[in-house]
Amino acid sequence: MTHDRESEAGSIPEEYWALDELSAPTPAEPSQRGHLHSNETTEQPFKANLRRGGSKKPAHHNGRKSSDIYDIPDDFANLDELASPSPIQNPLERHIYSQEYLEEQRSREQDYERNAEQECCETGHRQTAVDGAATNTQTPRTSQVSRLATELYVVSYLISFSILGTLARLGLQALTAYPGSPVSTSELWANFGGSIIMGFLSEDRKLFRDHKGNENDKSGEEKRTDSDDSQETVTTMVQSDNQGSEDLERGAMEPRKSHNAVKKTIPLYIGLTTGFCGSFTSFSSFIRDVFLQLANQPPAIPLRSESVSASPRNGGYSFMAVLAVIIFTVCLCLSGLKGGAHLGIALETFIPSLPKFLTRKTFDRCAAIFAWLLWMGAIVMAIWPPDRPSGPAVPPGTTWADEVWRGRVLFSLVFAPLGCILRFYASIRFNALISSFPLGTFVVNVTGTVILGICWDLQHASLGAAGGSVGGGLVGCQVLQGIQDGFCGCLTTVSTWVLEIMGLKRKHAYIYSVMSMSVGLAFLVVIMGSLVWSSGVAAAACS
Repeated sequence: MTHDRESEAGSIPEEYWALDELSAPTPAEPSQRGHLHSNETTEQPFKANLRRGGSKKPAHHNGRKSSDIYDIPDDFANLDELASPSPIQNPLERHIYSQEYLEEQRSREQDYERNAEQECCETGHRQTAVDGAATNTQTPRTSQVSRLATELYVVSYLISFSILGTLARLGLQALTAYPGSPVSTSELWANFGGSIIMGFLSEDRKLFRDHKGNENDKSGEEKRTDSDDSQETVTTMVQSDNQGSEDLERGAMEPRKSHNAVKKTIPLYIGLTTGFCGSFTSFSSFIRDVFLQLANQPPAIPLRSESVSASPRNGGYSFMAVLAVIIFTVCLCLSGLKGGAHLGIALETFIPSLPKFLTRKTFDRCAAIFAWLLWMGAIVMAIWPPDRPSGPAVPPGTTWADEVWRGRVLFSLVFAPLGCILRFYASIRFNALISSFPLGTFVVNVTGTVILGICWDLQHASLGAAGGSVGGGLVGCQVLQGIQDGFCGCLTTVSTWVLEIMGLKRKHAYIYSVMSMSVGLAFLVVIMGSLVWSSGVAAAACS
């Protein structure tokens, strides 16, 4: 590299270019240069991939046909956990790569639907009959899972993983709330961990490798060899012909895109992303922590067993505290999403693959039974908790006032599946309405925040001055806490939220993220602030 020392811009020594601050590329270089693919590409919309299960021919394993596919409803494409582009779109670190955006994917799906409806109206039922005949003659007989069974599997996974995600979130809160903890916000570590898992699942290509669609049955070593050859070829073509390198780049990424389309039709994958990651993280609790800092209230989870008294501070300190919680949480979750995706790339050669017959013949059927039994078990234990006065291994003299299991865990597990399932169907219904603004996720995040604020007010408002009742007593307080941690925690999500932010264009990502936080915080200022700054708050009966 040659630098003009006589330039009017300044003359600097050549060794200064060893500074990474000067020589490193800009962080947003791909977005500034623009994406390399055109909207008029021949790539099929994601919704079309869902319709055909992401597969054109059956795969063979151990000499046995395993071509059974799920009949995924088209509306499942509205889940941003499925439709969002990969967090890392340049896994091989090539110099030229295509940048995809969530709103462009949505626009292609909307155009595809309009064209399909227009074609259906023009051709009528005769075209359907011809297509059916052609499919029967060209496609081998498949053992297709019915749409009802597929949706049952998906809902069952959502129930199971929402309960597991809630347990993981509450357990991580207990581990990170200790005297002297450097972080006083209740959901930071859970949101960070859920973002890591979401990034890993979005980038992973090994867990569901046996669920092959358009990929051939090459071994992992053959695929790595082909990938290395493609990378060397791309490097050569970049130096000679940019257009040819772009075409080769698209061809090299086709197997990866094909695998992503296939794995996103698997109910287990939907359960892990929408169910576990969405329930492990909580947007409503994040906004609650922001308001508590704004109102100079004790943190959501006190760091010591005794009550925490808030020292007076002016509005400037509160404003800086709000910025600290927002910047710390958002930046850490975005980095967690990227870090999880990098982890999926780095561990690709070590991650085992789940056999197709195991997930479809065993996991799906067991989940359809286990999920409902697990939910019913949580309900039964909430009615008869293990630490009730007549419960097993309870010391003599124990009263219902000493019971804490229902308030800490059980009521949360009862309400968790309701919030997760509601978020799932709200995303299906609303996310596709505005391509550049995921309306479904926005609605559930704001709605869950509002419900959490109402429950928090009821917990800390003195409802009966004579009897000293706060929050409806012990049981009422525990139910309200279960709604906050279970229903609102699973109704709202941070992992999907940051995935959408990474998938949107820069302008739309800023609008969407700022709108979500500002609207949620504004509602809490009205709901919780009306109690905090008027009559004051009392300690919750179940705290």
